[in-house]
Amino acid sequence: MVFDVDGGFYFTDLGKSTAEYVHHGAFYYAAADGSSIRRVHAPMITPNGIGLSPDGKTVHVAETRTSRVWSFDLVAPGQIAPVPFNMPGRLLTTLPDFQLLDSLAVQADGHVCVATLMRGGISVVPPDGGDVTFHEVPGDPYITNICFGGGDMRDAWITASGTGCLYHTRWPTAGLRLNFNG
Repeated sequence: MVFDVDGGFYFTDLGKSTAEYVHHGAFYYAAADGSSIRRVHAPMITPNGIGLSPDGKTVHVAETRTSRVWSFDLVAPGQIAPVPFNMPGRLLTTLPDFQLLDSLAVQADGHVCVATLMRGGISVVPPDGGDVTFHEVPGDPYITNICFGGGDMRDAWITASGTGCLYHTRWPTAGLRLNFNG
């Protein structure tokens, strides 16, 4: 989940599947005090990571099973601009081969850092699409999260779920400072 400057937050619902059907996911916006919650966009195929652009005008969503990162222009808190032709959003990238996406964090320069399962690392996606850079985390194909911190926001913490390890490293680019409610 990620908070905006208005104190609300966005979060994803992966959906669920059985041998018989797939219940598509969505992303939502809620007030931190619990007074409101609304679905912002659906259907999506396993949305599983969400973040805001540095200016707060775009929300990025990673889909696990499609290996896609989508962007949506915000017109108000929890409201996106109309999406043409019933597209799920504006496509930033689709990773090739068998790579699955998980949680994401945004850098201060707007690049989207997505935990990349099966390949084992972090894929860095430019905010307007383009060439993706990959940072491998050796020894574990199940990289599930990245977050930034430290005084200069270049400390990165990365979870490796296959081995149960939490890695700390210096990241080449500063992460975006998050909004906090309260």
